[in-house]
Amino acid sequence: MNVALWIVQAVLAAAFIAVGAGKLAQSKLKLLKNPQMAWVEEFPEPALKALGAVEVLAAIGVVVPWLTGVATVLTPVAAVVLGLLCLTSVPGMLRREQYATIAPNAVLLVLAAFVAWGRF
Repeated sequence: MNVALWIVQAVLAAAFIAVGAGKLAQSKLKLLKNPQMAWVEEFPEPALKALGAVEVLAAIGVVVPWLTGVATVLTPVAAVVLGLLCLTSVPGMLRREQYATIAPNAVLLVLAAFVAWGRF
């Protein structure tokens, strides 16, 4: 079980660091060039940067506390945050009829729930 949790934590960290770093590093205009990122039009650029920062910090939090043994309660809390990010994005996906993005999002939600459950 511990090995499975570590694998899932690594997958979550990699996915959310990549996505969050993309939001932090790219301008809103550049993000809008990706058809899957059409939703960014609804948010001001500072909100997108804040979202990217939350994604990166939660991704770090899902691994580092448990790895170091310091403040280990932050690992499941970070997993809950990642799960909430996945969950709250679904209504927007439905509204924009981006049905293909719901399945990967659901997988990330299940993985985050698994880490939260396994590490609490």
